[in-house]
Amino acid sequence: MEANYDILVQRQTNLIAKRMMVGAATALILISALLITVKNADPAWGRLWFLRPLIVVPLAGAMGGLFYHLMEGLRKRGGWNTIIANLISVLVYVFILWVGTILGLDGTLWD
Repeated sequence: MEANYDILVQRQTNLIAKRMMVGAATALILISALLITVKNADPAWGRLWFLRPLIVVPLAGAMGGLFYHLMEGLRKRGGWNTIIANLISVLVYVFILWVGTILGLDGTLWD
């Protein structure tokens, strides 16, 4: 019986990790696309100014992926609950990504 429990816990852990990685990868792609457009960075920002957004924004994206996972209970109910859960998940992900972008770019591009 304990072996089945361990397998279920491992599957759940893998699913959480997968959803967090998808959220982080999406955020990394978006912030990278924004940072590539910067041609002449302000010297006052420092030489490695871009590392902060490349770390903070994907972490925020991972938290958005975690929120998506936490909405699974509502999504499993079916019908309108699935639509509402997916809509809430997208809105929360966008909000978390926006806040992460503000925190990551604070003092540089977001001034």
